[in-house]
Amino acid sequence: MPFVLLYLVVEIVALVALGSVIGLGWTIAVLLIGSLLGLWLARREGVRAAQALAEAVNNRRVAHAEVTDGLLVAAGGVLLFVPGLVTDLAGLLLVFPPTRALVRRRLVAAAEQRAPGLRTARIHSEGTVVDGSVVRDEQRPVIEGTIVEGTVIDPEDRKAS
Repeated sequence: MPFVLLYLVVEIVALVALGSVIGLGWTIAVLLIGSLLGLWLARREGVRAAQALAEAVNNRRVAHAEVTDGLLVAAGGVLLFVPGLVTDLAGLLLVFPPTRALVRRRLVAAAEQRAPGLRTARIHSEGTVVDGSVVRDEQRPVIEGTIVEGTVIDPEDRKAS
């Protein structure tokens, strides 16, 4: 309940402050234009996020970034739907791709800090899997070819025999 009251107070203060600077008509115009622009952007970015998710699934990749983008776009759309200047601004920030990328990085970092297993899962999802193990060594790349079973004989051991 206190958060709802705080939200109302912040929205009223923001609207009164903007209205006193640019006037009532322009304040209403800013609210309408911001909402329309935000809803159009949310729809466009939502479609892009869905397409990116489908592409990741088709390529058999783990789609953590695509899912996070989709959730952030959805949250931004909800904020744009709620009337108010502050929520419109927050919604636009979540829907706009450059700021959404910043929020996504912070969100992923916070989630990985709270649950370290998420970081391990993300790192393993980006590597090459060979016989159930993830290969991430850039110095020793995986060489494709025929595997020959055998025993390595050290030349020093051969001379001693």
